[in-house]
Amino acid sequence: MKKLGLIDKIIFIFNSLLGTALLLSYLLAFIPPKSFPLLSVLSLGVPVLILVNLGFMVYWIIRLKRQFLLSFIVLLIGYNYVSSLYQFSSNTQTSEKEISIMSYNVRMFNTYDWTDEENIPERITDFIKEKDPDILLTQEHTVDETNLKEIYPFHFVHRKGRNSEFGSAIFSKFPIVEQYSVDFPHNGNNNAIYTDIVVKTDTLRIYNVHFQSLNVKPEIDNLRKEDSKKLLGRIGQGFGMQQEQAEMMMKKVRESSRKTIIAGDFNNTAFSYIYEFINDERFKDAFLESGEGFGQTFKLNYFPLRIDFMLFDAGIQINSFERFKNEYSDHYPVMTRFKI
Repeated sequence: MKKLGLIDKIIFIFNSLLGTALLLSYLLAFIPPKSFPLLSVLSLGVPVLILVNLGFMVYWIIRLKRQFLLSFIVLLIGYNYVSSLYQFSSNTQTSEKEISIMSYNVRMFNTYDWTDEENIPERITDFIKEKDPDILLTQEHTVDETNLKEIYPFHFVHRKGRNSEFGSAIFSKFPIVEQYSVDFPHNGNNNAIYTDIVVKTDTLRIYNVHFQSLNVKPEIDNLRKEDSKKLLGRIGQGFGMQQEQAEMMMKKVRESSRKTIIAGDFNNTAFSYIYEFINDERFKDAFLESGEGFGQTFKLNYFPLRIDFMLFDAGIQINSFERFKNEYSDHYPVMTRFKI
């Protein structure tokens, strides 16, 4: 510090504060949101803290200052978090008899005209036909908006109650022998459904999950207008509800020894308690196995946010992972090819 100029000293003070903040944020994934709702909100800032500390590290390296070690050590300690944010190269392979599965939050097929684009249901259907996944999971699915049932001979479309505006659906080219819905007790349309799908001699259990929304609008102008205390309180409350929902679903998951895939809209990041709770030693994240780049799945104008996940039982071979950047919803669809 003695050899630093005044400006560099100020920069290093901020570097120290933000490095400490990142170090402490690593612990948030292990703290239940219901215990400290407002504290859990900080997990949303982990990606920003990672990028800021990377910026500090590069700055000090260019300046040939040993102060780069601060951010370097903090980032090294959280290597798994850094790798969750960005994948430098995809690890893809192909194999015979591989199966493809797609997850897509279709935003009610534009029922409320969130976009001026026309024929959204038809465009989504044409996109799905083009990519031709063997298994398709949709969230915010409104009934009878497409002819997907004509494409897939087996399907389970479920809304939580008569008054639900939308629900979740699983479409399959393979026979469905069992179906079930974990209806969360909270008001709203969120739930987790699963189907047992027979693929030749194997039976896969496929979960399609849609956790509680945090109701954060992607436009930055809307965030500026909103009262910060109310916003933080709502997000903290949402995290607490997500914890209850994840616990309900995982209780059901652990009752079965079938090879299992959990996919859908988590409405949370890979740095959260929810993700850590679900993605235990039994599962592996398809993006981390075969993805590339930031893997952004939600249209946030100012940050590449990944909140849609595909988690596979360790006994399943992941061949490839793709994210498709189309404009038909506020989410981007993701697809994984795998082999049992």
